[in-house]
Amino acid sequence: MTSPFRYIGRKRRTKEDPRFVSGRGRYVADVALPGMKHVALVASPHASARIVSIDTKAALAAPGVLYVLTGEELCAGTDTLVTGVDAPKLTRFALAKGVVRYAGEWVAAVVADTRALAEDAAELVEIEYETMPHVIDPEAAMAPGAPLVHPAHGSNVILHKKFVWGPVEEAFAKAEHKLAFRAAWGRSATVPIETFGVAAQWNPGTEILDVWASIQMPKYPDQIAKALRLPGNAVRVHYDVDVGGSYGVKRGIKHTVLVGYLAKKLGVAVRLIEDRLENLRGGDMQGPDRIFDMQAAFDANGAIRAMKIRAVDDVGAYAGRSPFQLGKPVTAICGPYAIDAIEYEPTSVMTNKTPQEAVRGFGQSPTNFAIERAIDRVARHLGMDSIELRKKNFIRKDQFPYTIPSGSTYDSGDYHAVLDKTLAAIDYASLVHARDEARRSGRLAGIGVSACLEPSGGNSAFEVLMNPKNENTTWMDSCLVRVDLSGSITGVINNSSAGQGHESLVSTVLGEILERDPATIRVVRADSLTALPSNSPVGSRMAIMLGGAAAGAAKQIKETLMAIAAHNFECSPEDLEYRDGGVSLKGASEKKLAWDQLVEIAHRKFHKLPPGLEPGLQAKFVWEVPTGGALPTPEGRIQIYPCYAFEAHVVLVEIDPDTGKPAIRKYVCGHDCGVMINPDIVHGMTYGGIAHGIGAALYEKFSYTEDGQLASGTFMDYLIPSAMEVPGLKIVDHCTPSPLTTFGQKGSGEAGYLGAPAAIANAINDALEPLGAAIDTLPMSHLAIWKAIGGASKKAA
Repeated sequence: MTSPFRYIGRKRRTKEDPRFVSGRGRYVADVALPGMKHVALVASPHASARIVSIDTKAALAAPGVLYVLTGEELCAGTDTLVTGVDAPKLTRFALAKGVVRYAGEWVAAVVADTRALAEDAAELVEIEYETMPHVIDPEAAMAPGAPLVHPAHGSNVILHKKFVWGPVEEAFAKAEHKLAFRAAWGRSATVPIETFGVAAQWNPGTEILDVWASIQMPKYPDQIAKALRLPGNAVRVHYDVDVGGSYGVKRGIKHTVLVGYLAKKLGVAVRLIEDRLENLRGGDMQGPDRIFDMQAAFDANGAIRAMKIRAVDDVGAYAGRSPFQLGKPVTAICGPYAIDAIEYEPTSVMTNKTPQEAVRGFGQSPTNFAIERAIDRVARHLGMDSIELRKKNFIRKDQFPYTIPSGSTYDSGDYHAVLDKTLAAIDYASLVHARDEARRSGRLAGIGVSACLEPSGGNSAFEVLMNPKNENTTWMDSCLVRVDLSGSITGVINNSSAGQGHESLVSTVLGEILERDPATIRVVRADSLTALPSNSPVGSRMAIMLGGAAAGAAKQIKETLMAIAAHNFECSPEDLEYRDGGVSLKGASEKKLAWDQLVEIAHRKFHKLPPGLEPGLQAKFVWEVPTGGALPTPEGRIQIYPCYAFEAHVVLVEIDPDTGKPAIRKYVCGHDCGVMINPDIVHGMTYGGIAHGIGAALYEKFSYTEDGQLASGTFMDYLIPSAMEVPGLKIVDHCTPSPLTTFGQKGSGEAGYLGAPAAIANAINDALEPLGAAIDTLPMSHLAIWKAIGGASKKAA
């Protein structure tokens, strides 16, 4: 099939490659400011305690120490950090004041000439604590009489909603079959190679706080300014800092407020870079910790009539945006299935654990896991093939655009085709043969399938859904395009990149519209005081939103060039055609103004410009989320995301029956994210997402002891998959263009991760099924699998 595009979808080296491959990236650890000081942190050893006293004398007297900051001072000089939900009595500061609420919470900060000296001095800070009751289990935290993490709030529940979309009770009453089960998603994260780092410098002459950080989050400069009691234009965030991986967790507000306060107070540049223990234990980067109570109502032919989903999420000791991770799943609450009635009851609970923050997928992957486990359980209950059951309940391609009960409309898709391609690519018949042969040889083996959606192009609708007082209905993005006198094109964007390839994205889009080689187009990042509006690369939104904004600005440049040519040819723009950057008269190609001629007129020949057209050649475009801008209905129906990518995973797993160790033998992922602007970037993110999902399914968990200590604070205990555990992966592409975007593109930044845990869980359970065993709790560790095998053997005996 011939592509309608010149550059989009073509195999091209990314623009970011040269600096990364040659080691010329610039990370926050590379920011060396004159006279810069360094911060080490003093953390609480207790899950819950009152701070009786803090003695800093010995630390202040240590070599190289400039200052020791405590929570008493910081809390007096800053405002509370933002809490997304309506909880005005819940306060949160960068350092604890009066009480600590989790083991690892920061109590004091030492500033010294080097990090090593600061660490030595931090050990000299003497703190007396009086321990208090604590609560670790989220369901225990909801019980009457449980210790309150924040007594002023009056409850450990920070968010509770109940949505009923469609005739749920009627469907359950009429259904021929029902089932119920509990599933659990273990607390995990993304642990990128680079921990969070931030450097700040206060200029008393300009009264501007300059910030360099490894950041990925919306409204970062605004939240810094608010907490530090500064006007918004007194904070300048430099977005030309490379970010060494994020996947959602690079938030760092408390880090930045702490460093910003110290830089302003001390009059020196200050930098804080977490060590791995600080990152894992107290860095506000742990992810969803969720219990699901699932119910399904279905008929004997496999038609699923309704579902009830009750989700309890442990957000830890403080809540920023973490409760909203229960909101995003509303946008795809029935997955790719035509289920007409859904009940969804999300509850966000505080415990004495490290606070939860945003993680790749923003709560969607746990919900996908629970839904896909329900689908497999329905199939087993009916003795029906799980693939047949999925296909029976899939939304058909002729039903798009399709509105689900929660009010979101899926833009496009062909789920049957993607699953069929995936099954063909893995040779499903031979896969079944391999599984059965392994079983006959005495090994445990299973095939897992998952089918799920990746909502993309995210807006803020889940915020107002979960907190009606927050009437934020826009999540725009923008791009500025300049063409200089030499004819060179520059795109200006306003966000940081954690490896998503924004420079490649924007240059490809500008090249496509203006028909100029993307290799010649430069993309730069403005700082927060000089840039246009952006809501950052979250929610798989950059291909849609930044790509759309870049296309909009490029179209304005193109229209300007057409207007210049029309004026000089004394004709209508409709009489002209644009090709390769030049404009010619239709039917008379010799009558042409080339790119360089048009650019020169725009910059230097005012007498040849149309009346009212300003000299120069630049354009900005701010694009609102397609389908966005609305408030929820009283029933809680809302369009949260505009575009819906789809992925199907098929995997073969073998388990050693003696040790419980699983091994992934074969893995294929079918992926449809519409038109891919850069296939290599999309595939790279999908490969990484699957590896991330393997970790969540089998290895990664932040475990806590009964006394509230993090038991997996190093990579000896918090296990992540290596090249030994991640198999060879195959990705099968499919394309159903979105009708809502410039080129038909959808998002892909969370791909792989949203379906991998569910597929692996289903494969493990298929392997255990002959024993009569099942596991519905992630991660499915070797020990958990071994116990399930042993328990089944004892039961059989």
